[in-house]
Amino acid sequence: MISLGDKKILVMGLGRLGGGVATTKWLLGQGAKVTVTDLKTRKELAPSIKALGSVAQKIRFVLGAHNEEDFRTHEYVVVNPGVPKESPYLKIAKKAGAKVINDAVLFFEFLPKENPIIAITGTRGKTTTTTWIAHLLKTRWPHVRPAGNTPENPLLKELDRLKKYPGTPAVVELSSWQLEYLPETKRAPDVAVITNFYPDHMNRYASMGEYARAKANIFLHQTKRQVLILNKDNEWTAWFLKQKPKSRIQYASLSALPKEAREFGEHNAWNAALALAAVKTILPTSFLIKTRRALSRLPSIRFRQETILKKNGLCIINDSASTSPEAAIAALERFSAVAHAKRLSLFFIAGGTDKGLSYTKLVSAIRAKRTLFGSWGLPFHLYLLEGSATDKICKNLNMTTRKDLKMTIFKNLRSIVQALRTKRDGIIVFSPGAASFEKFKNEFDRGEQFNKFVKTYVVV
Repeated sequence: MISLGDKKILVMGLGRLGGGVATTKWLLGQGAKVTVTDLKTRKELAPSIKALGSVAQKIRFVLGAHNEEDFRTHEYVVVNPGVPKESPYLKIAKKAGAKVINDAVLFFEFLPKENPIIAITGTRGKTTTTTWIAHLLKTRWPHVRPAGNTPENPLLKELDRLKKYPGTPAVVELSSWQLEYLPETKRAPDVAVITNFYPDHMNRYASMGEYARAKANIFLHQTKRQVLILNKDNEWTAWFLKQKPKSRIQYASLSALPKEAREFGEHNAWNAALALAAVKTILPTSFLIKTRRALSRLPSIRFRQETILKKNGLCIINDSASTSPEAAIAALERFSAVAHAKRLSLFFIAGGTDKGLSYTKLVSAIRAKRTLFGSWGLPFHLYLLEGSATDKICKNLNMTTRKDLKMTIFKNLRSIVQALRTKRDGIIVFSPGAASFEKFKNEFDRGEQFNKFVKTYVVV
């Protein structure tokens, strides 16, 4: 068990977006002596330092550079998501005997044993599945909340809240980065869910195998009394099984879903099926009827194929959390079908920052949809936001296809929305299929800006 009281702890990375704020506050609350080090300057980190409030006075700050000696003299180094595990400073810390951990390790170590953990990871659908599991579990535990890989309810904030509700399950989304350090704790999720696995984060991982090994840490310490839920249709499920998990294996099934839960596209149907499989492992049988009713009232998730405007014949979808080609393809499939059924044109907005991914399949899907829309007698428009991923998309589109697609490249998101301001009917889908860092803080900032521009420029 990790002991923090009066220990010297180095927080590596406060972050401009406040990624280390909740962690730093929590560590101080445990009585630790905290140093915060970040390569960014105090001026750059001003909003995060302000968010620390009065506790900032208790912190020793080393900003604008890292001091090697700090990594030799602190007993724990707590890293934030922006820190690569290959950092030479982490090597210095490990050589000096320091324990390198993150917020997920602290959460698993300090959450009371009577609070079971349902942990969700995967390439796509993590947030949706996490949110829907929490929604379904409220039929039994009214204080359940989704937490984890989210700015609204980070892990350590949820940890303190759950201490007030013994026995209430923790429902947590874990990114591959958070899972990289999970072997540092022997506690494992009582229920682990891997939604699916696709190419992603190839700017961080050397190979798909390395990325998959990070995901596999979710079940590394599970026992035969615990459960691992997998998507049988995903081609990487066989790879996860080859890692010989000790837990009981269960599979999600679309056949178990009521009709209402299948109307949000195939990928969301799988998210709902995974959520249902997870809650069945932990809910008493007497609550399953209420759970099936709750499946017909699944909440929409912000920036994930979220309908932000629907009036007359115009519908606008914000899918800013689409950061991979597969996510964009899912949105394209779902809303192409809707456009066809309603005889509407489709305006598809994509592009952004590359993460070392291939866009061949997305381009093939775009070409196929353009052909289909032509056969249906419906317009199909492709709007691209310039960026390194967009360069890849354009490279895969030959000139004839580009002309045929009525493709337009824009320098910024504002210009794209302004170009759509006169539209009175059709489906506008913003699903970048790429990261956001060349023009935005993150995908949430990108989503907020899209909503703001729609509100400002689109008149209905």
